[in-house]
Amino acid sequence: MFCEKCGAGIQDGSLFCNQCGRAVTAAPGQQGPAPPTPYVGAGETSGKALASLLTGIFGLLIFPIAIAAIILGHMSRSEIRKSNGRLKGDGMATAGLVMGYGAFAVIPFILIIAAIAIPNLLRARIAANEPSAAAGVRTLNAAELSYQSEYPRVGFTCSLSALGGNGPLAPSADHAQLIDDRLASGENHGYQLELRNCVNSETEGHKYQVVAYPLVRNQTGVRAFCSDETQVVRVDASGSADDCLASGRPLE
Repeated sequence: MFCEKCGAGIQDGSLFCNQCGRAVTAAPGQQGPAPPTPYVGAGETSGKALASLLTGIFGLLIFPIAIAAIILGHMSRSEIRKSNGRLKGDGMATAGLVMGYGAFAVIPFILIIAAIAIPNLLRARIAANEPSAAAGVRTLNAAELSYQSEYPRVGFTCSLSALGGNGPLAPSADHAQLIDDRLASGENHGYQLELRNCVNSETEGHKYQVVAYPLVRNQTGVRAFCSDETQVVRVDASGSADDCLASGRPLE
């Protein structure tokens, strides 16, 4: 038998021409190729269909997995159609596809919710962190006064660790145990706290400066807070510790 299109020889029983791919048609009076015999039996479930179903379920929770559900769903449905009844699981593959595409459908809603929620969460975080930073400055002011009174020969200290040091040992000039360990670490609710420019002399007197500025501006805080031996807490709207010390306005 020869192909009607390209003239290439075709083996008996072939459905398509191996040369050009044209479907084989039977000549007049000649019986055409026998159709494929349907598979008779229980059939096995397609592994890809099962995998599509499972990844579709998890894809509703973890978006990237939904992509695998869609790919496996289309692959399994194609294999099931070509298996002539040997494979089953078309329903599972369809369910996996529905859930996979469903995960894509909810993305816009998730993005809208995130666009609304994230700024609100940041504002709430900043609103909570800034009062804590100002309170930390006041705490360090009180600790410096207590430290100078307790250790007059030393005066004010520029070491946060000297003000901290909670533990079983008795307080000392190196560990006065006047503030907790978190404040002594220099970080407090998204703010960095520092002691600066300490002066202890008979001619210039006793001075110190304390500053608190956001670790990540516009995320952990916006404003900077500062004070000195006058105990007046000042604030700078730009978040700069140096500007706060130079020209900060008193905190109301």
